[in-house]
Amino acid sequence: MHKEINISSEKTTAIGRLKSYAELMKLRLSSLVVLSAILGYLLGPGAIIPFQAVLLCLGGFLITGASNAFNQIWERDLDKLMSRTQKRPLPQGRITVFESLIVGGIMGIGGVALLWYLNDTCAVLGILALVLYVAVYTPLKTITPLAVFVGAIPGSIPPMLGFIAASGNFGLEAGVLFMIQFFWQFPHFWAIAWKLDDDYKKAGFRLLPSGYRDKQSAYQIMLYTSFLIPIVMLPWVIELSGVVSMIFAVSFSIAMLIPAFRLFKGMELKHASQLMFFSFVYLPLVLFLFFLDKL
Repeated sequence: MHKEINISSEKTTAIGRLKSYAELMKLRLSSLVVLSAILGYLLGPGAIIPFQAVLLCLGGFLITGASNAFNQIWERDLDKLMSRTQKRPLPQGRITVFESLIVGGIMGIGGVALLWYLNDTCAVLGILALVLYVAVYTPLKTITPLAVFVGAIPGSIPPMLGFIAASGNFGLEAGVLFMIQFFWQFPHFWAIAWKLDDDYKKAGFRLLPSGYRDKQSAYQIMLYTSFLIPIVMLPWVIELSGVVSMIFAVSFSIAMLIPAFRLFKGMELKHASQLMFFSFVYLPLVLFLFFLDKL
């Protein structure tokens, strides 16, 4: 009986530790990044090579997991101040900083190695994304709202990475995929920042365009959302996809502009929530449409 209790306790501890690691690497966010990368890969030229796709998924997942781990190490004291982050593993002491460094380091090295096996350009982009996110974006969050622009660069690399994994080189098509995800991130992230502004302020984060929930921030959210309308036409212009997916992509961009416009007019949290939820669906849906139109 005593042995059974010990075994049960060990299993619970092991499961709890795995859960803490999943939280450290932000498992759901990392999975979304992988989805974006694989859609970029599917848009690439030539036949799909399963081994390449697996390397891309694993490498991208590990790089993103490492970035999130180092980000949480850096912000562990600030995370204690915010309601949304107080229950993360480091603020709660469920794992140590040293342990997190080891896990993050292993993931980072492993991710770069896998991407390097694909090609050196993919590896360099993976390193760039990791360094920009951890060493530039993370400290800037307490200094200036321009941190969002810096953070949008590593955040836009996944679909470009996927395309380069398929094509073997950087070209106009990869750049267009980067641009789509780059401009998508502003309404997406600013909608989240609008909702969480009070909580962010507890840690000294001012991530809205003006630093506040005001008309200026709402206007810029609407403006950057509107930029998506011409930008999603570019895959059709460069013949990466067809006219049907372009029409749907433009229609979805106009639909996403509606809650952004309502936010500008009414300044209400519910419109920021609508924009945030629409943005979660928007990007994978648009990229998947481009892929379907390519078939």
